[in-house]
Amino acid sequence: MMLPTAFLFPGQGSQELNMGRDVAEAQASAMDLWILAEKHSGLKLREIYWGAEGAAPAPEMSDTRALQPALTVVNVSLWLALKDKPAAQNPVAAAGHSLGEFAALTAAGVLGVEDAVKAVCERGKLMANAGKEGHGMAAVLKLPLEAVEQAVDKAAKQSGAFLRIANHNSPAQFVISGEKPALELAATLVKEAKGRAVPLAVSGAFHSPLMSEPANAFAKVLEDLRWQRAAFPVCMNVTGQPESDPGILKTLLAAQMTSSVLWTTTMQSLYAMGARRFVEVGPKGVLAKLVGQNLEGKDDAIAQGAGNMDALMAL
Repeated sequence: MMLPTAFLFPGQGSQELNMGRDVAEAQASAMDLWILAEKHSGLKLREIYWGAEGAAPAPEMSDTRALQPALTVVNVSLWLALKDKPAAQNPVAAAGHSLGEFAALTAAGVLGVEDAVKAVCERGKLMANAGKEGHGMAAVLKLPLEAVEQAVDKAAKQSGAFLRIANHNSPAQFVISGEKPALELAATLVKEAKGRAVPLAVSGAFHSPLMSEPANAFAKVLEDLRWQRAAFPVCMNVTGQPESDPGILKTLLAAQMTSSVLWTTTMQSLYAMGARRFVEVGPKGVLAKLVGQNLEGKDDAIAQGAGNMDALMAL
């Protein structure tokens, strides 16, 4: 008997060398998606992410202008290769982490493939252009939420700079976002509390009100897309709750750039909806690793990855 399944789509941080290459070389429709993304982004995405055999990852792989269309193409290509298999029939719901929401909405039929690709190309450009020297993000590990909240509040007050928790990835993994004086003080406070703060290689304070300018511009981009009712619910980052109505989904997606990613709430919602198998449709397996952390004690929950053709065939 097939376990009730939720599909998870990863975002920035899940990129890796040669991602999606085996799917594109096996299926012409997947290769066409890379060509489409190159057209709309104006970038040679296959050169950046595939490169020469044995080559080291290119620095451009972390550039959000390239990363957003490339990772979306990989996630969507994997879904299209998976969606007709028995394992993908009648999913409980889908969810995407930050950028991954575009692939989740595409999987649920809310957005067409070309609309999703065009949107993430524009999103990548807007976010790259919004980057500021004094803004940044850091992962905070090995501390519970209350301790992270205390460090963030204290750092913001003492520095007079903006700081907020941007990602609730698990009960012991968070990302903070804001102005560097507050980030630096928070890192010291985290260390004093026996936690660990790791600066992230990003160009801005994503998922915070400091992104309001590109968020307003991107909301206009979303207005021009064609929105359909979801074939199955999508749990959205802003609330962590399932939605199917296209108007609500559009509103929540527009708010995502300035709002926190409530991934722990999302995972708990998916479990409450009946999901017991969580399949990550995307490279690297980042979200699959977070399933156990977010559903600790739920021994009936299992996580699987579908990041390449071999993994797809095994489902």
